[in-house]
Amino acid sequence: MKVKHLLVLILLNFGQVVKAQNSGLITGTVQNANTSAGVVGATILVNDVNLQTVTDSLGNYKIKVPAGTFKISVSSVGFVSQIKYNIVVSTGTPQLVNFDLQPESKNLQEVNIKFSKQKSAVATDLVTPLSVQQLTTEEIRSNPGGNFDVSKVVQTLPGVGISNGTGERNDIIIRGGAPNENVYYLDGIEIPVLNHFQTQGSSGGAQGILNVSFIESLKLSSSAFDARYDNPLASTFVIKQRDGNPERLSGNARVSFTETALTLDGPLANNTTFLASARKSYLSFLFKLIDLPIRPDFEDFQFKVTHKFNDKTKLTAIGLGAIDRFRFAPTKESTLENTYILRSTPYINQWNYTVGININHKIENGFLNFTLSRNMFDNKLDKFEDQIMDETKRVLRVASQEDENKFRFDINKFVNGWKIGAGLMAQLVGYEGNLFNKLSNAVYDGSGNLISPQRSIVFNNSINFWKYGAFFQASKNLFNERLLVSGGIRTDMNSFTNEGNNPLSTLSPRISFSYHLNPKWDINASVGTYFKIPPYTALGYLDNSGNALNKNLDYIQSTHYVLGTQFLPKTDLRFTFEAFYKRYNNYLVSVNNGISLANQGAEYTSFGSEPLLSIGDGRTYGFEVFAQQKLINKLFYVASYSYVVSKFSGADGRFISSSWDNRHLLSFTLGYKLRRNWDLGLKYRYAGGTPYTPFDLTASQLNYLSLGTGVLNFNQLNSQRLGAFNQLDFRVDKRINFKRTAVNFYVDIQNILKSKNDDLPKYTFQRTSDNSNFLTTDGQAVKSDGSNAIPYILNTSSGNLIPSLGVIFEF
Repeated sequence: MKVKHLLVLILLNFGQVVKAQNSGLITGTVQNANTSAGVVGATILVNDVNLQTVTDSLGNYKIKVPAGTFKISVSSVGFVSQIKYNIVVSTGTPQLVNFDLQPESKNLQEVNIKFSKQKSAVATDLVTPLSVQQLTTEEIRSNPGGNFDVSKVVQTLPGVGISNGTGERNDIIIRGGAPNENVYYLDGIEIPVLNHFQTQGSSGGAQGILNVSFIESLKLSSSAFDARYDNPLASTFVIKQRDGNPERLSGNARVSFTETALTLDGPLANNTTFLASARKSYLSFLFKLIDLPIRPDFEDFQFKVTHKFNDKTKLTAIGLGAIDRFRFAPTKESTLENTYILRSTPYINQWNYTVGININHKIENGFLNFTLSRNMFDNKLDKFEDQIMDETKRVLRVASQEDENKFRFDINKFVNGWKIGAGLMAQLVGYEGNLFNKLSNAVYDGSGNLISPQRSIVFNNSINFWKYGAFFQASKNLFNERLLVSGGIRTDMNSFTNEGNNPLSTLSPRISFSYHLNPKWDINASVGTYFKIPPYTALGYLDNSGNALNKNLDYIQSTHYVLGTQFLPKTDLRFTFEAFYKRYNNYLVSVNNGISLANQGAEYTSFGSEPLLSIGDGRTYGFEVFAQQKLINKLFYVASYSYVVSKFSGADGRFISSSWDNRHLLSFTLGYKLRRNWDLGLKYRYAGGTPYTPFDLTASQLNYLSLGTGVLNFNQLNSQRLGAFNQLDFRVDKRINFKRTAVNFYVDIQNILKSKNDDLPKYTFQRTSDNSNFLTTDGQAVKSDGSNAIPYILNTSSGNLIPSLGVIFEF
């Protein structure tokens, strides 16, 4: 303990010594939000230290400030002023702070409107005036329990649920919708895979891929989607990355118990900058230390290159990729739970990448975007009885690839107060699937006569087809900026499904309103219809005769109705309330069991490779309450409560609680800035119990030895619920600034109260006291049909305190 106290004293005193002599740099661009043109002569004010500068002829600026945390405001004649909070400046990597300013109405002074525009609660986004949440780099980086993972941080926002009870997966469930109902765009380029150990056809995974050091901002829209985005049913994520440092080579290195990451950025030429990073996990080493049978490992890579041809044309190239491996190893202590994991979980080998370029060209009162990209996902899963790698013991084989080659074009203009966007997209899709999935063993009577044969899904297929679509979007502030109206329409088609070339079948109009009652209150409303093509795992399915049965599937449809209000008592304090209702049509239903795919959850496997019908319906509804205090007087907080009901129907037409029906969602995140660059963070999450389906005890006993898991009783679909999930996370950071470098030490502790959260029940057989064999009713070896085994439902909970200690070195 004496050594620890001495280290703390050294950090405190050393940090105080270097504080007075060190400064950092803030750089960025101020541009017109409607046209992307740089705002010349805008005033940048760094509050608290009362330093300011103005933008140059291109809208760029830079200002040298003491290392610390600041509030930064920007103002310019003819534009609405803007403030950004919690800007952390160190002596290492320069802090990038960009502003997109909304033009003021030219008639504002003529009609003598009295309310202050700076305090207006109207959303600054002229496309989606409601159902929008924003996250900055600092909010993601410093989130307690977030572990620098965008997907985990997003789970604290209103309306975002958890899956499988424990919150260990990164399934992003928005307002009761499935994880694959979300779409993700990085600098205007779609990234279909956001997580390591992805569940093919369903999304989700265990750990995010994106490097937080790249991210400038993240905008989550849970309704009123911009028509430029295809395939969203639950949300759109629009992620902006920063540009590299144009002045010098800089970067950071992060080392912790679980991973090492290196990020570099700097100039490549006079008008060219780069960002690049690589990360390697140590999860297999950590899991070995805590004696778990699984051995996951991953690496990921990311880059961004920006080149300015001239003042009007800019090229951006991005790329990201990941390699994932999931292995197993014997544990020091043989437990029933560890044995179950070994029997039930497949080996996983995955890799994926996305690369793309975007050319942005400014035109009069607007800009053009040209985007080319390619993404690919390779998924290999293998599972055997008792992990015996013999083809006669195989239970599951998945060897599949998905690839998309995309072209997008859009034109964006600001004319007479109207912000207008229109565009086209085309994609060449490829899918290859080689699947063997044993569903159940053959069943024999006492005389050895076959009662029912083995049931398996087997196919090997390769398909290629085109997807194409078009959109139009327009928005305008009316009645002297009291009413913001935004509307759009798009259609999507494909060359594969039977009705895919009918543009009217996917015509998706949407309209939203935001009415400014007074300086502090808004009323918001929207209605819109959205479509999503079925997953490629479903479209590529073949029956045993080689027929593509799922070519008759329709686009999944969801119609949203949203009504809400926003209260902004101060520029740094925001309250919102929204009620929503979503209606689903053409949802996918399994032919094998008549169950909607929304009621089957998500595991580390492949999803949708079976005969399906577009006959399901769904409805989700509820409300959200949200409060956000920006950093003032060293304190900031975010709190939300959501009530979400999610029900879907299968072949029988009965609406049943879906796997995403958490009902109650509560989240609270608090941050406090102490003296001497110490930061504290606290985050609490609560979620109602996840629905689940109990086991069919007879079928489970017959098939457990082969499948390694139980067989669910779909006659009691989602009739049970796990206990409520709750977790408290804590984080502390200490920054030390040197002359041109900085070091950040952090301790991030998940589940500091060791709360126990239910896992999904597991079906297994009782084993001997030393866990070496199965117990049987007759003392003999267990029979292949399990008839002499002793069934056992393994009910477990997860409640480990998970500490993460690390250091970030900035230079």
